[in-house]
Amino acid sequence: MNLSNSISDNQAVLKVEDVNVFYSSNSPAVAGVNLEIAKNQITAFIGPSGCGKSTILRCFNRLNDLIEGAKVRGKITFNGHNLYDPKIDPVAVRRHIGMVFQRPNPFPKSIYENIAFGPRINGFKGSKNDMADLVEKSLRSAAIWDEVKDKLNESGLALSGGQQQRLCIARAIAVEPQVILMDEPCSALDPISTLRIEELMQELKQKYTLVIVTHNMQQASRSADMTAFFNTELSETGKRTGKLVEIDRTSVIFSSPKQVATEEYISGRFG
Repeated sequence: MNLSNSISDNQAVLKVEDVNVFYSSNSPAVAGVNLEIAKNQITAFIGPSGCGKSTILRCFNRLNDLIEGAKVRGKITFNGHNLYDPKIDPVAVRRHIGMVFQRPNPFPKSIYENIAFGPRINGFKGSKNDMADLVEKSLRSAAIWDEVKDKLNESGLALSGGQQQRLCIARAIAVEPQVILMDEPCSALDPISTLRIEELMQELKQKYTLVIVTHNMQQASRSADMTAFFNTELSETGKRTGKLVEIDRTSVIFSSPKQVATEEYISGRFG
């Protein structure tokens, strides 16, 4: 099944319909989520810890499959295809929907091999020169080429934290995904590195669709086109369940949200 079918600019790349996620329990960790992710936009997920932001993010590239006992109920479509259809290969999903994690996690390999690894395991057929071109293109796209072009054979682990995170973004780009997921990509970085990543995100959205989880309200307001606010509420069993409270244009969420809980969180009165 071809997951890369093209869609028009006004169609949702990702669509979530009545999704509930369970972790080895009859009580959902997050429940009743409905939202759409637009093409070539940055969508930010905000909300207090434990409200389901990262759980929903991981549903998009089926990383929750790797957690024993995790179950996803409802429907998530990517380019109109049900991501949880039995015919869909999770590995193929992760090629089309890349992930950048909270802490930079370069492979213990050279900078060059960090980038080349993904294309190779996905069946790259080009020549050595073609691979070199792909490595350069990916590093340029992640705004790190000029800093590493003379040390491609050195370990990616020798880079600074901010450089490592941009290397990880380049690694995600190398397999030519359509969507890039970022789970608090700047939380372990200093302010200058954070600004570089935010500037990079604005460049990347020209070609990719980005979904980010962040606790940083300023980052969401600066960077995102759309913002979704998640919160928790007590379930009938007395456990807290994550819920999507509202999603709207970022300017609306931060200036005139429809829900009181959103306004209280934005203004710092809880969370």
